[in-house]
Amino acid sequence: MKWFAAVLGLALVLLQYRLWLSEDGVRGVLQVQGAVTAQRKQNDGLAERNLQLAAEVRDLKQGYAALEERARNDLGMISVGESFYQVVPGKTSSLGTSPAPAAPPIRTAAR
Repeated sequence: MKWFAAVLGLALVLLQYRLWLSEDGVRGVLQVQGAVTAQRKQNDGLAERNLQLAAEVRDLKQGYAALEERARNDLGMISVGESFYQVVPGKTSSLGTSPAPAAPPIRTAAR
């Protein structure tokens, strides 16, 4: 009877080891749950992106306003009668602000 109790105790210890410490036990389940959560977040972000792309495709197919905006932004096109002005930022100092350029000295001719 002592041997039977010892075998049952050993079996219980081995099963507990497998449950708590093995790869397919509680630790493995927690890892898989974390991976599923991360994948769901990624899928939600991609689903939102797909909705935005579908809306953009619908706008491009239905109206000219989206097409005109795309041509202006991506291709730099302008409409007839419009003037194009390009603003080029000046050099910045180490503080991040652009100092005003100094005016050149005024020279007068001596007579």
